[in-house]
Amino acid sequence: MLPFKLVYHEGYDLNLGSHVFPSQKYRLIRDRLLADGFAEPSDFVEPEPASDEDLLLVHQRGWVQRLKTGTLDALEILKLEIPYSHKMVEAFWLAAGGTTLAARLALQDGIGFNVGGGFHHAFPGHGEGFCAIHDVAVAIRKMQQEKRIERAMVVDCDVHDGNGTAGIFAGDPSVFTLSIHQLHNYPSIKPPSNIDVELADGVGDQEYLEKLAEACRRGMSEFRPQLVAYVAGADPYREDQLGGLSLTIEGLRQRDRLVFDLASENGAPVVVTLAGGYAMRAEDTVTIHSNTAKAAAETMAKIQ
Repeated sequence: MLPFKLVYHEGYDLNLGSHVFPSQKYRLIRDRLLADGFAEPSDFVEPEPASDEDLLLVHQRGWVQRLKTGTLDALEILKLEIPYSHKMVEAFWLAAGGTTLAARLALQDGIGFNVGGGFHHAFPGHGEGFCAIHDVAVAIRKMQQEKRIERAMVVDCDVHDGNGTAGIFAGDPSVFTLSIHQLHNYPSIKPPSNIDVELADGVGDQEYLEKLAEACRRGMSEFRPQLVAYVAGADPYREDQLGGLSLTIEGLRQRDRLVFDLASENGAPVVVTLAGGYAMRAEDTVTIHSNTAKAAAETMAKIQ
């Protein structure tokens, strides 16, 4: 049995059909972790969908209502870049519930792992880049509302800048945001995080890991977070269709270990979400995300 729970729901699939975002990956990751003997069925827990009230801790009421009722206008759907469906909306409500549950489990067990989530391009009043609801922000606000934490830090390692995260938490001293991303990539407008590590095209394992370590050490030591939200995108991978960095699968595994180990050294529990991953071979994306769970277990084994 794992020392932490894996939060998963079959409704995480956004049902996008033939889309560059392989939203069936969540089921494939679950299947891989079971097939590898890493996890047992009892290691998985199902979340409830987030309540509308929870979403309103971050999002505007009008946006929540338009999503629920299917009354988005053409520009809103264009910005979202995924087809509208009620299944898609249900998946975002579940993702927010899943990340909130994983945050509670992180504070209890040291790690909480959502096999989904990480929709970091969502803003309070609109969606962007495949992201309609910002599950990570909802989870942080819920933990603060419940007085479980005061301070949280987001460590965003998706290849794309966490623009929604930076926008939501701008000027909020209770949340520290760190984004390490490819500079010349989506989105075109990048609101400032507390720490932005902007990488040139083609950066590989060594430079990436050195810059991430420096930024994480500085942020964690200065801010002393009570919870780290790790947005563990698989898309810095060198064969990703929407990325332009050159990390290897082993480099990404070292990235995961680095984040977990530094959080552990600083006494901060970690809630994990998976964010993007668009490798030419879907099985590579599944491997990268599965390795994140394995790296979390390695860090937990060191401290027990």
